[in-house]
Amino acid sequence: MTTGTGGPVASFSVWDYVVFVGTVLGAAGIGLFQSIRGRKNNSSGEFLLGGRQMTAVPVAMSLTASFMSGITVIGTPAEAYRFGTDYWIFAISYAIMSIITAEIFVPLFYRLGITSTYEVRRYTRLCQTNLGQINCTFALYTGMVIYAPALALNQITGMNLWGVLVATGVVCILYCTLGGLKAVIWTDVFQMVIMLAGFVAVIARGAVIQGGLGKIWDDCYQGGRLSAFDFDPDPLKRHTFWTIVVGGSVMWLSIYSINQSQVQRYISCKTLTQAKLSLYGNIIGLWLTVSLAVFSGLTMYSIYKDCDPFTNGDVGAVDQLLPYMVMDTLAAYPGVPGLFVSAAYSGTLSTVSSSINALVAVTVEDFIRPVCKNLTEKQVSWINMGLSVFFGFLCIGMAAIASLMGSILQAALSIFGMISGPLLGLYMLGILLPYALQGGLTGLIVGLVITLWVGIGAQIYPPLADKTNPLPISVAGCNHTQDLNYTTLAPWTRAVTLTPLPDDRPALADSWYSLSYVYFCLLGTLVTVIVGLVVSAITGEDTSFSSNPNSIINEKAGSELKNGSNNAGFKDSQFNIVEKDVEKVTKM
Repeated sequence: MTTGTGGPVASFSVWDYVVFVGTVLGAAGIGLFQSIRGRKNNSSGEFLLGGRQMTAVPVAMSLTASFMSGITVIGTPAEAYRFGTDYWIFAISYAIMSIITAEIFVPLFYRLGITSTYEVRRYTRLCQTNLGQINCTFALYTGMVIYAPALALNQITGMNLWGVLVATGVVCILYCTLGGLKAVIWTDVFQMVIMLAGFVAVIARGAVIQGGLGKIWDDCYQGGRLSAFDFDPDPLKRHTFWTIVVGGSVMWLSIYSINQSQVQRYISCKTLTQAKLSLYGNIIGLWLTVSLAVFSGLTMYSIYKDCDPFTNGDVGAVDQLLPYMVMDTLAAYPGVPGLFVSAAYSGTLSTVSSSINALVAVTVEDFIRPVCKNLTEKQVSWINMGLSVFFGFLCIGMAAIASLMGSILQAALSIFGMISGPLLGLYMLGILLPYALQGGLTGLIVGLVITLWVGIGAQIYPPLADKTNPLPISVAGCNHTQDLNYTTLAPWTRAVTLTPLPDDRPALADSWYSLSYVYFCLLGTLVTVIVGLVVSAITGEDTSFSSNPNSIINEKAGSELKNGSNNAGFKDSQFNIVEKDVEKVTKM
């Protein structure tokens, strides 16, 4: 077969399996090394926060690696192939998000010396239950992260689907259980290098095939892939400058500023300065990542501009495009396709391990410690390890549930916006109005209902092509074109499924359900805050629901003194800083 003209591709070779298995074992080895290295200190603080002794560079790389799930590795190039370079504008959102997080949220979380982000605001048990339910939803997202790339790679490379799924979960369980957060962070550093190497391999091979990077760029220009800046203010258009910069900044802010898996990393740094630097270093990592991922997609378009594998029937879904290209162009180099698969699974391992560690931290700090106050450090250590095993297998189970869902990648792209938006609104209410418990809870519930309504509606009735703006593709250069028996009014919104005809769509389908998925988070945040403020105004200020703003400090400090810890987060010099910060917040 000639590259770029369609048809079947090669399967994995022995050397590809060797490279893939070696990468997985390398990740597990880092966890074992960290376990042996830290065997003398098995405290909860060491397990969940790395003893708060991490530095900016590895934490920055870990933050970036956690962002790069297997869905990102496979999905972003497919996005650039189908829609052009619009996605690169997210680089602006990453910068805005990182600056706000570093200057506003990091000082608050770091100086309070917390382990769980939910300790910032001690709501009643009812609110903690709601937050626990949200964490279960993030566990489902983790299941999607495991399943989606595994399915794509299985259908292209022939790797056993459930064998790899279970192996992924077991490896994450191993190094999360034995090494804690340090193992997760240093494994992320290793996986970050593998992921970037995978992108570089794809781009380098594409440049050789096409005769240089200039030829790739020219092909994309001729194909309309380089027109990134669309300043149309229409909120129904999938990607414009405003949806990405405004909606994208809020969406990523909700992930980096309050999401446990991200916060847990930067509060593990030894000083506040190091914590801030990790966020600024993360900007560089995100820029490099999104640039390589987008250019990989442009490289893919240059190769397949005359024979689209999806339209030609060579792949069954758009998320299989990059794996298809890898096996098409790199199969002649034993081990290189294995490197790419390792890159995709490195993203999966990073995200899963982050989720496991974060779920353990929240469960221990918000549900177990408040009930069992006399636990020893050894008992807490065993609980941490036991919960790591439990949540690891829970994520595998969630992958099985995810396998029953349709449009898995589209659901994964939207779920953070639907869940994180209302949660960000709840945090904003908790900071601005410490007494507004009833309003906050009502706002959270209403925000979740609204975002789930529009999000699920968008899954059932995806926006039509005039809102998603798919770019033209061709099959004129294919060696063969299969007879595909399906309707594609919106060819890039659903894969190999019948798209509902306009007459079958309800009135809300082309308005409410067509809202850009990037705005889901902003919508949830605004609804939660507005409803929370209205309910609080109606019910009046009720201080019986508020917690003493110094209670977190006193509680954490008392625990540290009781355990004889000299945690840097609770040095006397920081008490005044923390108290002043809390006083400022409560007076706003």
